[in-house]
Amino acid sequence: MKQPYNTALYMRLSQDDKNFGDSVSIETQRTILRTYARDNGLHVVDEYVDDGWSGTNFDRPAFQRMMEDVDAGKINCIVTKDLSRFGREHIMVDYYLEFEFPQRHVRYIAVAENEDTEKGLTDFVPFKNLFNEWYAKDTSRKIKAALHAKFAAGEHTCTYAPLGYRKDPDVRNHLLIDEETRWIVEKIFEMARYGAGAGKIARTLCKEKVPTPAWFHYIRGEGFASIYDGAPEDKAWEWHLPQVNNILRDEVYIGNSVHGRQTSMSYKNKKSVRKPEEFWFRVENTHEPIISREVFEQVQEQVKRRKRPRKNSGTQIFSGLVRCADCGWSMCYGTNYSGKKHWHFFNCSYYRQLGKVGGKCSAHYIRYDVLYQYVLLQIRNWIRYAKTDENGLREYILQSGDREKAASMKKKAAELSKAEKRRAEVDKLFARMYEDRVNGTITEQNFTMLSQKYQTEQAELAEKIEKLTVDLETVKQTEADAEKWIALLKQFSDPDQLDATLLNTLIEKILVHEAEKDEIGTRTQDVDIHYRFVGKIA
Repeated sequence: MKQPYNTALYMRLSQDDKNFGDSVSIETQRTILRTYARDNGLHVVDEYVDDGWSGTNFDRPAFQRMMEDVDAGKINCIVTKDLSRFGREHIMVDYYLEFEFPQRHVRYIAVAENEDTEKGLTDFVPFKNLFNEWYAKDTSRKIKAALHAKFAAGEHTCTYAPLGYRKDPDVRNHLLIDEETRWIVEKIFEMARYGAGAGKIARTLCKEKVPTPAWFHYIRGEGFASIYDGAPEDKAWEWHLPQVNNILRDEVYIGNSVHGRQTSMSYKNKKSVRKPEEFWFRVENTHEPIISREVFEQVQEQVKRRKRPRKNSGTQIFSGLVRCADCGWSMCYGTNYSGKKHWHFFNCSYYRQLGKVGGKCSAHYIRYDVLYQYVLLQIRNWIRYAKTDENGLREYILQSGDREKAASMKKKAAELSKAEKRRAEVDKLFARMYEDRVNGTITEQNFTMLSQKYQTEQAELAEKIEKLTVDLETVKQTEADAEKWIALLKQFSDPDQLDATLLNTLIEKILVHEAEKDEIGTRTQDVDIHYRFVGKIA
């Protein structure tokens, strides 16, 4: 009596296979398998379809369900269009065909290749399986090469345009600014720039009912129906910390496209792993920026150094700003509970963690209230100066900010004038010497010798002039930086207290030196405040 075959029709289509159109589509596979089952008297129990799944591993939902039905005794025959539909990992495919299926008394049929375990597989099956794996590996390589070419050409490949942008309808993989949503990005960076952390930004966006990026995709018919269909109204502005952090770190907002942050472990294992930043593929100026580089870089600095605020004090306002003047490490915040009174202080984190052993660095201890009052006094003075005598402050910054630098620049200006004058003289000497050679008043030998000498001097002068010109341009940049800092000062009224916004806007870092005591025990301590754009001002 002929054994009845309870048959599974297995179909698979990967994302790469879709490039071949209808020839390998699920519908084409279904038609082939249904026809074969009907013509050969196979009883079809069920269809198992893995649409969008790679054949390089067997962790596919429909495949696993089919094998569970095999274990349960529901299936004793599996039919696929060809061997590649079953899988493209030759070791595992051979294992199933040579060991697993015979042991479970399961018949396997690859219709298009006329392979049938009941009739005996041909000797070419191992080679076909190996070729199928090579094909998968080669396809993976070609796809990566094609993507790399797109990246190098400045294309921004993405399923969804980032918040603040929309896909260019005329140019594939190009971004245009979305005027409907750019203000949200600007608001997020503006808040971060003035001291707000991701948590505070997210809470503010929720409170002000600002829609999330996914909500905009949903209302534009671009997906996310599973999240928003039938959801409460407030789901539309449900912001979370990772969303805000991702926006704050994304270089897309300064016009760059960054690719390759993640990759699969191999063409067989599709598990994503994050790549080190040095291996990212970055292409600059691929589209119009929303945020200036200056603001973006300031925000990155603040994100890196930001710490969780303490509930028992206002230490968060100095978070990341206070550093040891000697070792450069950040200053730790602490509290002294000696006796009935207690007070807050900073000391060197390197000394606290490592420096006590072997005398590395020192405490650099400073009381919180002392630092607070000193910084407040300095900032108040500069704000008053900016509002009462802006021109005077500008001159003071340029002159006293770095007197040695100013003197050096004056010397270089004189050197530049001298070099340009000498280059003009050499040019005239060269022209006159050429005329003398034509007139026969100078020999060929002397002409060659002097020519080489003047050409060498011309090259040296050109290099010197270029360097001096670049150095002097720094002075102009210093003037522009002074203007920027004065403009920041004028944004604030005369403050009676400090907050994170004020500090992060005006100050780049605060360096605390070790305290010293004189012969009568008087304690003195230097604190250097480095302001944004202008650095330390004497």
